[in-house]
Amino acid sequence: MNRNSNDLDKHEVSLEAYGIIDAKINYNLPVDKLYTICLENKQGTLTDNNVLAINTGKFTGRSPKDRYIVSDDITKDKVWWGEINRPVQSSVYDNLYQKIINHLSQKELFVRDCYACASQKNRLNLRTICEYPWSDIFSHNMFLRPNDDEKFKIEWTVISAPNFQANPKEDGIDSKNFAIINFTKKNIIIGGTGYTGEIKKGIFSVLNFTLPVQKNVLPMHCSANSGENNDTSIFFGLSGTGKTTLSTDSSRKLIGDDEHGWDSDDNIFNFEGGCYAKVLNLSQDKEPEIFGAIKKGALLENVIVDSDGKVDFTDKTITQNSRVSYPINFINNIKQPSIGNNPKNIFFLTADAFGVLPPISKLTPSQSAYHFISGYTSKLAGTEAGVDEPVPSFSACFGAPFMPLHPTVYAKMLIKKMNDSGVDVWLVNTGWTGGPYGVGKRMDLKYTRAMINAAMSGELDELNSGNYHIHSVFNLMQPRVCPNVPTSVLSPRQTWNNDDKYYKKAYMLSSAFINNFEKFSDEADDEILSGAPNTR
Repeated sequence: MNRNSNDLDKHEVSLEAYGIIDAKINYNLPVDKLYTICLENKQGTLTDNNVLAINTGKFTGRSPKDRYIVSDDITKDKVWWGEINRPVQSSVYDNLYQKIINHLSQKELFVRDCYACASQKNRLNLRTICEYPWSDIFSHNMFLRPNDDEKFKIEWTVISAPNFQANPKEDGIDSKNFAIINFTKKNIIIGGTGYTGEIKKGIFSVLNFTLPVQKNVLPMHCSANSGENNDTSIFFGLSGTGKTTLSTDSSRKLIGDDEHGWDSDDNIFNFEGGCYAKVLNLSQDKEPEIFGAIKKGALLENVIVDSDGKVDFTDKTITQNSRVSYPINFINNIKQPSIGNNPKNIFFLTADAFGVLPPISKLTPSQSAYHFISGYTSKLAGTEAGVDEPVPSFSACFGAPFMPLHPTVYAKMLIKKMNDSGVDVWLVNTGWTGGPYGVGKRMDLKYTRAMINAAMSGELDELNSGNYHIHSVFNLMQPRVCPNVPTSVLSPRQTWNNDDKYYKKAYMLSSAFINNFEKFSDEADDEILSGAPNTR
């Protein structure tokens, strides 16, 4: 079945070209109307400040082991196949596609035409077809919204059917839930899960394949902002490292909080039209911009709301991954359009629960590539079943679940762009200091902000020029002084007050880095490999 690629008037949308028959189509509805439908269908509640809060059901996060890519002439020789990029045959996709459109036929559906990429020459026009009205709200909030009278051809389609479940024994996949990307048919089908993040991450995966292969654009799982002098900073980091928090700063204009491209014209451009922020322990004092963006039109997911409509952001009864989506213009200080200049600073964020990495350190190009490919953070006890104490966690390019190509493809592109632009790269530990999780404490946000601000202003480099301390295990350039940060905080070893325990834990982590990197070593050149830490 071919996707719909016709230019359709906004009042005459049909889904029959997809094989979806006799559906009641709600096309590009305004969010307030979608709010009303959700409330009438008892699919959500209103908070005390009139924000819709919904529960995504069994899945409160992505299911990476149930994400597949169709192996075909486009993908078979380019995708880095394995546990992350799992192949399925076209016949498996075709069977599930037919089942999912049969499931959606004669139902009330929510259709939205939107696009990804603020850069017009890289723009990807897309359509989402959703079974739930709140999934449509998410699409409205997270993708870029065309003008009301704008017509364009649909290039990719995302079909989301949370109530459809596969039969693993019959359908050739492992679970009842799935997300399958088909590059030939330019469709993504999602079944059995209501977690909205699958929609945006599906399109992110598409762009991570097409932009490097077709347009020589580096796609990045990062946030970005711009200063008064139009200096751009980008922030890489996995969930929980502070990527959204640290890039959302009242003194700088937000370009975007999660997904960007770096093109051949030396521009950084946002893929999205909104933000998808974690809200566990959110407070107005620490994160006023994000807190203020939670207003009518936003979509809260998996939070606890009491009988008076008040949200308890500290309650993790449903999940630690409670979130909010909102259009980017809900943030007061944004860059319009969402495009920035060549970056002056790149920050790799990690929440090191072992407390051994410096709170900030400067990287050489080789170390930058090594840490980019490694994509390190740590999982804490209780965040996943079977995790009883902190464990090292690595996600290549800080976004492995969405990266279809071999990580070294992205790393080599990054090295070239860093060398061409002369950008400074920093590793920032937003995790623990004074000992590991359970002994030490989380790095104070005000200190992390002070260090990042000093790096962006150039003051950190000026104050430590020729006087960086080289970390004896990770070989990182560790500053000795930083404005508004106690000197003692800058040295993780000193905060421990026990050298033997510190170095034992540091070498444990360096060994984890080296063991993780073995799977990339065949494709990594000597320049990248020279960025590795030391071992005993």
